[in-house]
Amino acid sequence: MTSFQQLALIEPLQRAVRDAGYTTPTPIQLQAIPHLLEGRDLLGCAKTGTGKTAAFSLPILQRLAAAPRKPTPRRPRVLVLTPTRELAAQVAESFETYGAHLRLSVTVIYGGVGQAPQVRALERGVDVLVACPGRLVDLMGQGHVRLDQIETLVLDEADHMLDLGFLPDVKRILAAVPRKRQTLFFSATMPPEISKLADTILTSPVKVMVTPPASTVELVTQRVMFLSRTEKPAALTNLLRDPSVGRAIVFTRTKRGADRVAKRLNQDGVASQAIHGNKSQNNRERTLDGFRDGRLRVLVATDIAARGIDIDDITHVVNYELPNVPETYVHRIGRTGRAGASGLAISLCDDEEREFLRDIEKLTKRSIEVLGRAAGARSGPPPRSTPPPRSRDAAPAERESAQREARSPRQPAPERSTHERSPHSRGVHSRPERTSRPERTSRPAPRRDSHSQPAPERRHAPARPRQFAPVGATNSAPRPAAQPRERHADDFGAGL
Repeated sequence: MTSFQQLALIEPLQRAVRDAGYTTPTPIQLQAIPHLLEGRDLLGCAKTGTGKTAAFSLPILQRLAAAPRKPTPRRPRVLVLTPTRELAAQVAESFETYGAHLRLSVTVIYGGVGQAPQVRALERGVDVLVACPGRLVDLMGQGHVRLDQIETLVLDEADHMLDLGFLPDVKRILAAVPRKRQTLFFSATMPPEISKLADTILTSPVKVMVTPPASTVELVTQRVMFLSRTEKPAALTNLLRDPSVGRAIVFTRTKRGADRVAKRLNQDGVASQAIHGNKSQNNRERTLDGFRDGRLRVLVATDIAARGIDIDDITHVVNYELPNVPETYVHRIGRTGRAGASGLAISLCDDEEREFLRDIEKLTKRSIEVLGRAAGARSGPPPRSTPPPRSRDAAPAERESAQREARSPRQPAPERSTHERSPHSRGVHSRPERTSRPERTSRPAPRRDSHSQPAPERRHAPARPRQFAPVGATNSAPRPAAQPRERHADDFGAGL
């Protein structure tokens, strides 16, 4: 079986597949489509880029076309749950592409945008609803959508929904759909929580394991560069200036980190844009559109995009910061090496991230090749002259020695920056810092010139008897008003 014509798909779907440029089904499509056409439940372990969206959308469209009926307002027939807005938009686009020659309606709903257009679409009635759990639960609570007529339920990227904390919302949605339904469950990895959830919602499912859990894409060449944290920006700029880099995604662990990396790249002449959860949906869509059509060559992203971007021809993935969860590394590098093309994944690893690298190599059961010296960055282990970072669980005597050394009055205190966190923002009232004084050896001789007079001899005044104010008396001198403390941005914490 090597063509879509042998999968018993109806002619409108065959034509839509040809229009999309596909001729040969992927392994997951070969294994899943025949069972789904029969109405079986399915448990699929496969990553994005394996063709799983077509594997479930084609048979769902065929089953809807076989039993046509007018959509009921606010009551969809098919529900597809996805963890991210980008993935939801791409799944909805796939349904529209494959259902181009069928009279079926598709709507996508997610947060970050106004709900009014989504509500109007639901009131008109839809056949296929693609949704993120958070916005769907909100609309259910407002009475804009009901799930009592769901015929097919799809949970896509279930493990990522668990990572993002959507499990309570998913359980509320599961309680609202009919018990008699077809359920399709897809996950790239199978941790215990996901296996338990699958067992509770699937009935005698067909199991399709396209790739082993947490396996890396074979067509992706993996490299690692060892360098310090301060060397990373220059190394990244030089990597992305290489003419062989056609389209690249740079991954960071935090949203602020993504913004900082994108700003530095633009300052260095490498056009880039950041995408993460704090960006508005319109901004994210414009950025992805520019990256998809080639106007933007470099995309800086957090892990929210690791599973939501399905774009071909990504030649490079750069891990500017290694993830602290090894499975996330697998999903990151899976953005390249798609549709049979080769790709290159380069990780910039500093000394504090070496433990993350060991966990990744342990999970993937392979050693990542060390990339040679580039952009002036140090490759390989740090030189012997560089002392290793102090461990948190250092011996108590070592810690006490370091503390005494830090408190030594002979050490000049560093000059305080205006961007440092003030002691008030830490909830500690510390004394003002004193400037260091040179060590005093002997009293200097008084300076004399033609205009100076010798200092008079200092005499001690006789002690005066101590006097006490009468009870009830107050000091008539007014107390000086307290001056307002200058506040810095860091006084307000990480919320800025």
